[in-house]
Amino acid sequence: MRMKKKTTAAASGAAKRRKGAPAARKSGPGRTAAKGTGAKAAGTEASTRGAVASGDKSTIRRLRAQLARAQARIEELQASAETDFLLDILNRRGFERELVRSLSFIKRYQASGALVVLDVDRLKPINDAFGHAAGDEVLKTIVAAISDQVRASDVIGRLGGDEFAVLLWNLSETDARAKAAALEEAIDRLTFVFRGSRVTAGASAGVAILTAHSDADRVLDEADRAMYVRKAQRRHESSS
Repeated sequence: MRMKKKTTAAASGAAKRRKGAPAARKSGPGRTAAKGTGAKAAGTEASTRGAVASGDKSTIRRLRAQLARAQARIEELQASAETDFLLDILNRRGFERELVRSLSFIKRYQASGALVVLDVDRLKPINDAFGHAAGDEVLKTIVAAISDQVRASDVIGRLGGDEFAVLLWNLSETDARAKAAALEEAIDRLTFVFRGSRVTAGASAGVAILTAHSDADRVLDEADRAMYVRKAQRRHESSS
């Protein structure tokens, strides 16, 4: 009888241990730690991704700001390269670029325009007699006089030395030639006093009409040749 009870007690204990074993595995500390570690790793990864994304945005903003500054500097240098530093108008390079652009517009939209080339008549004698500072003053005053005669949409440029060009929009040939004569007259009226001497400059103007078939080089040459014809005519008039 004792042996039987002992055997029964032992079997009962083993059964209890088997019954409790799964619960121990289910709630054991090892699985809880693994689950917590995984959550921490996921949180760290998300935080890292957020930091990288924030860093990328900051880098993009910085690069965009640098690009905007570089573009502004390029535009500034381009404007400087196409501007006459003394007179603050387009130089030959800038004017020719504007002429090409304007001819493209005229061809596309069937607009009209005219090119006037002006040559100052007596700038060299003024430079020789009174110095280049006096000549610079004459040029600045002439540019102011031209500006008073044209519209804000028209374009003034210095082709070099004492030669200027004016791009006039939406004018008939008759009106363009009348405007060229008005520019000559406005410059002829200017007087200057240097070292007690009163001097005048004057200018001769040549006109070329812009059409849908015009070419920038040819139209500049046409206006330039017309200007020299006009200069010879004015010399003849003054000597008569």
